[in-house]
Amino acid sequence: MLPAPAAQEWRALAQQLAPQLRFGVSTWSYPGWEGLVWDGEYESSTLSKHGLEAYHQHPLLRTVCVDRTFWRPLTASQYAAYAKQVDDDFRFVVKCPALVTDAQLHGEEGRTRELNPAFLDPALALQEFVRPALEGLGPRLGVLVFQLSPLPWGWLNRLPTLFEKLGLMLAAVREALSAHDAVIVAVEVRDPELLGQALVDTLKAHGATFCLGLHGKMPPIDAQLPMLRALWPGPLVCRWNLNRVFGAYGYADAQKKHDPFNAILSEDIPTRTVLARTIRGITGAGQPAYVTISNDAEGCAPLSIQRLAQAIGA
Repeated sequence: MLPAPAAQEWRALAQQLAPQLRFGVSTWSYPGWEGLVWDGEYESSTLSKHGLEAYHQHPLLRTVCVDRTFWRPLTASQYAAYAKQVDDDFRFVVKCPALVTDAQLHGEEGRTRELNPAFLDPALALQEFVRPALEGLGPRLGVLVFQLSPLPWGWLNRLPTLFEKLGLMLAAVREALSAHDAVIVAVEVRDPELLGQALVDTLKAHGATFCLGLHGKMPPIDAQLPMLRALWPGPLVCRWNLNRVFGAYGYADAQKKHDPFNAILSEDIPTRTVLARTIRGITGAGQPAYVTISNDAEGCAPLSIQRLAQAIGA
C-alpha cells in the first residue's frame, strides 16, 4: 500500500508549518480518501489493518487519533502493531477506554443500565490504558486523552467530588509517566458545566492540559479558549469532532451527508479561522500542538487539514 502521489504536492505547505505542530485524523479506514491519502482503491478492512503504512507518509499527517480504544481497550501488542507501521517521527493520540471515563454503564443498544463503579478508577486507568499504550507505542506515544462522557445529573450536582476523583486518577497517571516527560495528558469534557476554575486547578495540579473539544454538545471554540489561557503556558490538544450544525447528537446525519468523505460539504470557516490563529499563537511560543480532525467536521478530514494549514500559513 502506497500513499497517493498527489499528497506529495502538499509537502511545500507542510514545510511552512512549525515543526512542533502535528495534524492528524480520527480513524483512517476510509476508501473515499483514494487519491488524497491512498494510491488506489482499498477495502475498509484492509485500510484498518495496513493503512497507516501509507498514511504516515503524507507530509501533513504526523499524528493520528486512535478512537477505537474508547470502545475497547487495546493490548500492548496491538499498540505495537500500529507503531511498526510508522516512522520514528510519528506520534499517536489515544483515548482512554469508556470503562474508565464514562460514569454510566450502557447496554448493547446504548441504553444506560447503571452507574459505573469503576468511573475514574486510577488502577484501572493504568492497567487498561496507560501501561499498554506506553509499552506498545514507546517513544511514538504523544497524547493520552481522557474524554469524560456526558455526565448524569447526579454527578453534575456533585462537581467537587468529581474533580477530587479526577485529580486522584491524574495523579496516578502522572506518576506512571514520571520517566516520559514528552507524553501529554489531556482531559476532554462533554458538559459545558465543567468549564471553569475548578477544572483548571485540577489540571494544573497534576500536569495535565485541557483538550479543546470542538463538538456540537460543547460551546464554540471562542468560548473554550479561556480554559487554555488559564493554563498558559502549555501545549494545544484539539479534537475537531463534529460540525455544530448537526447538533449534539448528529453523528449519523453528518455521516449520511458526507459519505464517501472525499469532499468539503459542511465548511466551517469561523471555526477554522479561530483555530488557525490559536495554533499560530501556541506554536509561535514554542509549545507543541496536536490537532486531529474527523470527517464529521467538514466532510473530509484530509482536506480540512489542508485548508487549516493554508489558513495558518496565510
